[in-house]
Amino acid sequence: MKSINADVVVIGAGTAGMSAFRNALQHTDNVYLIESHTYGTTCARVGCMPSKLLIAASEARHHALHTDPFGVHLDHASIKVNGEEVMQRVRSERDRFVGFVVSDVEEWPSKNRIMGQASFIDEHTVQIDDHTQIHAERVVIATGSRPIILPEWKQLGDKVITNDDVFYWQTLPKSVAVFGTGVIGLEIGQALHRLGVQVEIFGRSGSLGSITDPVVLEEAQKVMGEELVMHLHSKTEVKLDASGKVQVHWQEDGKNGTFTADYLLAAIGRTPNTDKIGLENLSIETDKHGVPKANPTTMQTSISHIFIAGDASNQLPLLHEASDQGKIAGDNAGVYPNINKGLRRSHIGVVFSDPQIASVGLRFRDWQERYKNPDCVAIGEVSFHNQGRSRVMLVNKGHMRVYAEQGSGRFIGAEMIGPAAEHLAHLLAWAHQMKMTIPQMLDMPFYHPVIEEGLRTALRDVMTKLKIGD
Repeated sequence: MKSINADVVVIGAGTAGMSAFRNALQHTDNVYLIESHTYGTTCARVGCMPSKLLIAASEARHHALHTDPFGVHLDHASIKVNGEEVMQRVRSERDRFVGFVVSDVEEWPSKNRIMGQASFIDEHTVQIDDHTQIHAERVVIATGSRPIILPEWKQLGDKVITNDDVFYWQTLPKSVAVFGTGVIGLEIGQALHRLGVQVEIFGRSGSLGSITDPVVLEEAQKVMGEELVMHLHSKTEVKLDASGKVQVHWQEDGKNGTFTADYLLAAIGRTPNTDKIGLENLSIETDKHGVPKANPTTMQTSISHIFIAGDASNQLPLLHEASDQGKIAGDNAGVYPNINKGLRRSHIGVVFSDPQIASVGLRFRDWQERYKNPDCVAIGEVSFHNQGRSRVMLVNKGHMRVYAEQGSGRFIGAEMIGPAAEHLAHLLAWAHQMKMTIPQMLDMPFYHPVIEEGLRTALRDVMTKLKIGD
C-alpha cells in the first residue's frame, strides 16, 4: 500500500472540493484531491445545468401552444415533441458543461489527484480503497450529497429514479409520478408536463418550492395548481402492477385515486454523503443526521484541523454556497492554525418553475424565529396580476412580499412567486448584502415599463408601514 504525507487532503471533487483544493494550493503545494467516482460536479452533470436545458425545451413548446391571446395563431397539431431530440440536446450540452469542469481538474498535477473511496482511519489518517494511505495535517470533507430513496420505494427496482437518471434518458417517457414538491420536483415535474409527459406531483406537508410565507404559498398553490396535477397533502402507497408499471394509490381530503406511471421520480430531498467515510473512527461533533457540525464562517468542525464544505455540510445545497464554503475551507486548511472568517453572502434561492419562485435574506419563517415580536417587522407586498409590463407580456401571475425591520427601516428579506423572479431576487440580494434601508432602495432608479416596477410597488407599500427611528 502506498503511503503519503500531506499538508491538506480534500475529499471530494465536486464544486466545493474543487474550490477547496484550488484555494489550499495557494498556500501549499502538498495538497491531494480524492474523488470516489467521476470528475464533473453535481450541478454540471445532473443538477442545475441539465435541468435548465430540459426547462428550456419545455418552455419552447409551452410558448408555441399559448400564442393565441396575442392574436398569433399557430397550428397546434403541427407542434410536436421529438423526445429523442430533446434528450439528445440535453445530454450533449450537459456533456459540454461537464467537459469544462473535467478540463479544469485535469490541469491540476495528476500526482495530486487520487481516485478511490476515502475513509478516515483516525483524525489524521485517510485511506483510499486498498491502495493508498495518507497522513494529513488538515482535511476538508467535500463529499457532496445524494438523493433520498425511501425504503418502501426499493421494491420498484429500476422504476424508481432520481434526477441523476433523468438526464441520461434517451427519450421521454409517457408518464412520471413525481414525489417531492421542492426545487427538483417542481422544476422537472413542470418541464416534463410541458413536454407532453403525463405527470402528477405528490407531497405530504402542503409545501411548495420551499416557500414559508403563507400568503405567497397560497398564491403558488393556486397558480401552479392551474397547470399541474398536484397532491400536496397526500398519503400514498406504491407498488408495481402486473405490467411492471408504477401504481400510486393516493388519499387526500377524503378523496382517493390511482395514478399509473412509467417511473417514480424521487425528489424529496438529498442526504449528505458523510455516512461512509469513517466518521465513526473520529470523536467529531455531529448533528442529529450524523453530519459534522461546522462554523458557517470558517467551516471548521469540532476537530480543529478538519473542515467541511458544500452539500456534505448540510447547510445550503446551492452551487454558489458550495463554492463559497469550499473557498473558506480550503483557505483555512491552507493557513491552519491561523483561521479566518470568510465572506458569507446574503441568502438567495431560485426555483426555475414558471412562474419562478425566489427568496432573499430572511424568509418569513426565519424572521419569525429571529424577531420574537412580529410587530418588529413590517411587510410590504404586490400582486403581479395588474402589474403593467407583466400584463403586457401575459405573465401577470404571482405575488411578492418584502420584509423590513421597524426602527431601522432595514430591508431584511423577501419571498415571491412571479415573472422574472430570478432577476428581482438578485436586486434584492444586493440590497440585502449592502444592508440597505427601504428609503435607500426607493432612491434607486426604476425604468418604465419594466417588471421591476412591481418591486418598487412592494417597497412603497412597506414604507407606509414603517416607523423609522422609533
